[in-house]
Amino acid sequence: MEILESKTIVVTGSSKGIGKSIVGLLGSRGAHVIAHYSSDRSGALEATRSIPDERKLIVQADFSDPNGYKKLWEEAVDWQGRVDVLVANAAVMPQAALTDSDQAWYQAWHSAMQVNSTSPAFLMREAVLHFLDNGGGSIIGLSSWAAQRGSGNPSLSAYASSKSTSAALIKSIARAYGKDHIYSYLIAPGIVRTAMSETSAKSLGGEDVVTQTLAMGEWVPPIEVAELVAFLATGNQTQLTGATIDLNGATYIR
Repeated sequence: MEILESKTIVVTGSSKGIGKSIVGLLGSRGAHVIAHYSSDRSGALEATRSIPDERKLIVQADFSDPNGYKKLWEEAVDWQGRVDVLVANAAVMPQAALTDSDQAWYQAWHSAMQVNSTSPAFLMREAVLHFLDNGGGSIIGLSSWAAQRGSGNPSLSAYASSKSTSAALIKSIARAYGKDHIYSYLIAPGIVRTAMSETSAKSLGGEDVVTQTLAMGEWVPPIEVAELVAFLATGNQTQLTGATIDLNGATYIR
């Protein structure tokens, strides 16, 4: 068990799925947690229910708003005076294939890029600037195997593209700022048991069809992603900076 009592950690997209598991686990390890949500406040409250009030801050910010990231970061820093770790998890998964209407494709592309790529990129920039002034810190990005190999769902090409851009930025941060004690890691899960993945599976013929394509015949439990985040959030794995860590039950091995 990794103890995180000295860490103040921002987790974006904390109200459900992977983010909910991350927040709960980090809180149980003693971290001070800033739990971000966009619209589901009740989900964020439930995710942080077991964390003592003095160790949690719940912040609303809309990443589809170009300035939403700044509101989150300013509130996060004001709370404890510093942030040690940013967990960039929030994402949307709009569905539109290249063969869909112009309007559907346009909306899906711009939504995915703004929420999954642009807002996180500017948030990571705020984190880097803060870490440079405070002796270092860590960025943990939640990507997807779709960023590495493309999406198997033709309706999720915008999602896959948005995840690949943030992946490139995280790797660039690792190369540029490692000597400044700023470490960044990329977690690339396969199919995680979340509402977004369940929705995607419906367009591919259902959960059974998707599960049959997986080497272990099972989806990734969100708690396994959370355990990996907690491991990296300690800041002890400095030589892993820049790494992409695959978490997909041997279905995609590079």
